[in-house]
Amino acid sequence: MWVTKDRNIRHNLLPNNRYDEARGNRESAYQGSYQVTGNHIDYKDDTGFTADGEFRDGILYHAGMILYKEA
Repeated sequence: MWVTKDRNIRHNLLPNNRYDEARGNRESAYQGSYQVTGNHIDYKDDTGFTADGEFRDGILYHAGMILYKEA
C-alpha cells in the first residue's frame, strides 16, 4: 500500500497488475491496471484515464502527489 503523508490518498498495487485507489472516506474511488517498467509506473483506470509516476528512493511520485510505502 502506498499512501500520502496524510493518508488521504491510498494506492493498493495488487500482484495481478490491478490497483485500487482510495481517497479520503471513499474506498475504491478508482480502479484499473498498472505496469511497472524499471522505476516508472503507468496507470490506466477502468474508464480509460491514464497517468504515470516514478519510484525514486523508495518514494512514489505520481500526479503531483508523494506517496510512501506503508509498512
